[in-house]
Amino acid sequence: MSRSEMFALGWVQCDVIIVTGDAYVDHPSFGMAIIGRVLEAQGLRVGIIAQPDWRSPEAFRALGPPRLFFGITAGNMDSMVNRYTADRRVRSDDAYTPGGEAGRRPDRSVIVYAQRAREAYRGVSVVIGGIEASLRRIAHFDYWSEKVRRSVLLDAKADLLVYGNGERAICEIARRMAAGERLEDIRDVRGTVFAGRRLDGAWIEIDSTHLEAPGPVAPPVDPYAVSPALAPDAGVSAAPAARDASGAQVVRFMRRVRNSERERSVIRLPSYEQAANDAVLYAHASRILHLESNPGNARALVQRHGSQDVWLNPPPIPLTTAEMDWVYGLPFQRRPHPSYGSAQIPAYKMIRFSVAIQRGCFGGCTFCSITEHEGRIIQSRSEASVLREIEQIRDTVPGFTGVISDLGGPTANMYRLACKSREIESACRRPSCVFPGICPNLNTDHSSLIELYRKARALPGIKKVLIASGVRYDLAVESPEYVRELAEHHVGGYLKIAPEHIAEGPLSKMMKPGVGSYYRFKELFDRYSKHAGKEQYLIPYFIAAHPGTSDQDMLELALWLKRNGYRADQVQAFLPSPMATATAMYHSGKNPLRRITRDSETVAIPKGLRVRRLHKAFLRYHDPNNWPVLREALRHMGRADLIGSGKHQLVPAHRPSGTDRQGEGHRTPANSRPFRTQHTGLPRTPAAPRRSARRRAKALRRRR
Repeated sequence: MSRSEMFALGWVQCDVIIVTGDAYVDHPSFGMAIIGRVLEAQGLRVGIIAQPDWRSPEAFRALGPPRLFFGITAGNMDSMVNRYTADRRVRSDDAYTPGGEAGRRPDRSVIVYAQRAREAYRGVSVVIGGIEASLRRIAHFDYWSEKVRRSVLLDAKADLLVYGNGERAICEIARRMAAGERLEDIRDVRGTVFAGRRLDGAWIEIDSTHLEAPGPVAPPVDPYAVSPALAPDAGVSAAPAARDASGAQVVRFMRRVRNSERERSVIRLPSYEQAANDAVLYAHASRILHLESNPGNARALVQRHGSQDVWLNPPPIPLTTAEMDWVYGLPFQRRPHPSYGSAQIPAYKMIRFSVAIQRGCFGGCTFCSITEHEGRIIQSRSEASVLREIEQIRDTVPGFTGVISDLGGPTANMYRLACKSREIESACRRPSCVFPGICPNLNTDHSSLIELYRKARALPGIKKVLIASGVRYDLAVESPEYVRELAEHHVGGYLKIAPEHIAEGPLSKMMKPGVGSYYRFKELFDRYSKHAGKEQYLIPYFIAAHPGTSDQDMLELALWLKRNGYRADQVQAFLPSPMATATAMYHSGKNPLRRITRDSETVAIPKGLRVRRLHKAFLRYHDPNNWPVLREALRHMGRADLIGSGKHQLVPAHRPSGTDRQGEGHRTPANSRPFRTQHTGLPRTPAAPRRSARRRAKALRRRR
């Protein structure tokens, strides 16, 4: 991280310099640490510039110019999600910064860092990657500016973009550059994106609007043209493929590409300009992108941006178990860089005693970015690798008390779950293996995970192994023995799960299971907890204002929460992250889970601050500060019968002292406060209002 460290190692120059928006923590939960250690294992000298001052290029000269390239990442989070709430308010802290200090990274960090690196050293090669670059690899809707933006590759003026888990791609890029190949000539690496002027003549171009026609996308044919165009005939294959100006074949209408030609076919998405001006075409492009996400059958994609083509190579091949073991067996120090001294980094504090056992998620939740980034094929480590890491934590990490805080990943219980047939898996184009129901080809056997749990807690010096990753409960109920193991040995009083909603409308747009699966899991969990003599509770998480959610849906959820005695301490409003399927719904009002046409299903979108706040208020129906807006909404919905003090009613009719004008443009008096509750299954009583200093003095005089 400094010239002095370089000289201590005898280095004159770094081969690769990684610039990151996070503090440098040498732990396998941090992407820049994994890529740094992987490149180091290839014999390369790697420098890291963490959270540089982006206001000038000087901080980017700290280690001198790299011999091969700058690797730019915003860090473990998208910089806009990191800095702004779902209501676009600036956050007061940053978990990836020493002391939790906010403001240590710029908005759209990848773009800013790449530009500063270019200013620091003219002509240097720049590769961008990480979650921010990965989710912005094509034209994408940007929630913070409420418009469709170009691929971040072009805005950052980078040479290459690496998306998804980048170990394979970054090693191949570094190896080929070290052998003398120029970065601008490396165009065939899976999991990369590059910009070019035109397609090579060897490629067969497939127009995405002919795969799934969204409706009229071009001006009508001029009847006075000298050479009239042929109209498509839906029942007959097209004539031999035409060729464009570059010589590339262009497949139109119903002509199908033979399997032997699949490797050299590329799907042309609607251009950036088309997607930016037509929300239906944007939703269509999003659907095609997600259909072409299986590494076993995905084709290359290309999208025109002005005079340039942005080319997306097929997704990276998932790592094997042996490769995963190698990556996680690299010599991570599992602690922040010594230059931070005693400063606490909140994100590190949360994961320092946790172990990642898998990558990827086949759930396909539309609001989530895991599938777009890590893929839906589960990549699992071996038992021996996981147990070695637990022993390393026990023996080397300061402050370890014998408790492993988590064995998990994107989800807690997808370890070693996969399709029963590799051939079916390679051909599958479903966005989820568990929606609308669990695929019959999916192996749901949890025995490998149960055995791993048992071996982990049997290690000497290990007192307890907790599971903090979210449990996919619709999978868990397929293995009651797993639920027993979880309840009896791996829950510290509370277990978090994510039903997200109970109404069919929003659940179908989220691709989440119905509430019946939740009830089945709860019954098993409660039974096994009681059998173990433990008082344990489920912590359900819910999302407000998700596409497809109506006011009536939120009212139904609020009544369900009250009936079950839940009082949410914190709630999450839907945040349209780049490239997520739900974001395409939010922007277009269409449902990309089905074929997109001009007349296809329309999705109700809760937009606007007032509606989003109302939906959050339904989740916190118990907070007196929300009662005025809820009373108004209930009257408007014709449900004034739910206003009152009865058990079946949602909010009281009276206005408690200190909250009677909240939500009506008046500030709450300083001597009042809302309920202090936790997100548990236990009902809580309201805290007594604080007395003002004047009232306390008056009461004291009275007692005297």
